[in-house]
Amino acid sequence: MADVEMDTAPENIASPDTAMSALSKDMKKASINVAKPIPYTFDLGHLAVFDSNPLPANSKNSDIDAAARDCAQALLNQILTVCPIVASPTGVDVQLPTPNTALPREKPIPAAREPTTWEKFAAKKGIKAKKREGNKVYDEEKGEWVAKWGYGGKNKAGEDDWLVEVDEKKEGATGEAGDVRREKRAERKERVKRQERKERANEKRGVKGGK
Repeated sequence: MADVEMDTAPENIASPDTAMSALSKDMKKASINVAKPIPYTFDLGHLAVFDSNPLPANSKNSDIDAAARDCAQALLNQILTVCPIVASPTGVDVQLPTPNTALPREKPIPAAREPTTWEKFAAKKGIKAKKREGNKVYDEEKGEWVAKWGYGGKNKAGEDDWLVEVDEKKEGATGEAGDVRREKRAERKERVKRQERKERANEKRGVKGGK
């Protein structure tokens, strides 16, 4: 079987060395010094450059590309001249100044919230809101601050005790003696239900009063 030799680089495709050489020549042609009749203005905090120089009449894409290239070059020159350059563990960082251009909001300013029925009543009577202490209360037995409610909350105290006293006089329908833990858990759930009923009743009264 005869050996067949193939060209590794077709004639119509430039070699990598030739392409890099052409790119290097183009970069040398473009000077890093940019001078314009109207000086650029910069906002380095936003990495922005503003060019007020008009484009030539009947400008082509090449004119737009050249103007964009000059803007990018001028921005880099300004950053490397004005901004401090510091070394960091990841390399070299440039510290940008605080932006000075006000950007428009993405969304409109939220409308003022309508006061609730209680807030209107409190303002009328001069009642001031009390400062909330947060969801923390000091537990004397544990000697630390614990949550008032939620996971491990103070309101669940006694429900998870590993040892409780059983009242032989209180027997359920199953014949088991009364369990203090079960009773406390049932009482807490009943308190929650009562509170929810009160909140729903207050909401209904507030809706009727606002009509």
